[in-house]
Amino acid sequence: MSKIKILLAEDDLNLGQILNEYLNVKGYDTELCRNGEEAYHSFKKSTFDLCIFDVMMPKLDGFSLAEKVRKADSEIPIMFLTAKSLKEDAIKGFNIGADDYISKPFSMEELLLRIKAILRRTHKPEEEENQQTKFEVGEFHFDFASQKLSHNGKEQKLTSKEAALLRMLCLHKNQVLDRSKALKKIWQDDNYFNSRSMDVYITKLRKFLKADENLQILNVHGQGFKLIELDGQN
Repeated sequence: MSKIKILLAEDDLNLGQILNEYLNVKGYDTELCRNGEEAYHSFKKSTFDLCIFDVMMPKLDGFSLAEKVRKADSEIPIMFLTAKSLKEDAIKGFNIGADDYISKPFSMEELLLRIKAILRRTHKPEEEENQQTKFEVGEFHFDFASQKLSHNGKEQKLTSKEAALLRMLCLHKNQVLDRSKALKKIWQDDNYFNSRSMDVYITKLRKFLKADENLQILNVHGQGFKLIELDGQN
């Protein structure tokens, strides 16, 4: 099983290094950034399971960084580290979409417990999803492992990217599949060219699924795609 990957943004050199080393020793794959801009660049280049952001940072503060991250990924859990204990700051953090908020000074044990609690709430469903390889979607049977899409005895062999994208749509059936999340998961980068490539694959999947007129892949403007069954819940 792959390590949980954490994006850590902390401008305090000593604290950042201590946190980085501690989390690595505890089995996490941690990437340390010294300011908000550096952290956002790292976020765009890689896929993380959890973000831990200091609130007061140069170039881009933790709140602004979290807002940018939230626009790109609405699901990734975020924890704030702050020297402030003001109620207004806590409320602002949670309004942005924080999953937790810890005030300095804090113990490493408390931080670890909070991380584990967040991951239990947010990461477990994804782990369970990662084990699912067979899907019934409308009149189709989709076997991700063999990359085959079957309908009324006819089989369509899919490419690896077609299969990976259809699987993510199936896992998020009747829900919005975030465009950036799919790009980072399948293409490892959500740049413009990969985004255009994904649109081509969506067109191909629509063509494969058109044999069942009750299935549709919708474009959700500014967010991503949604696989729905018209006679089901959409």
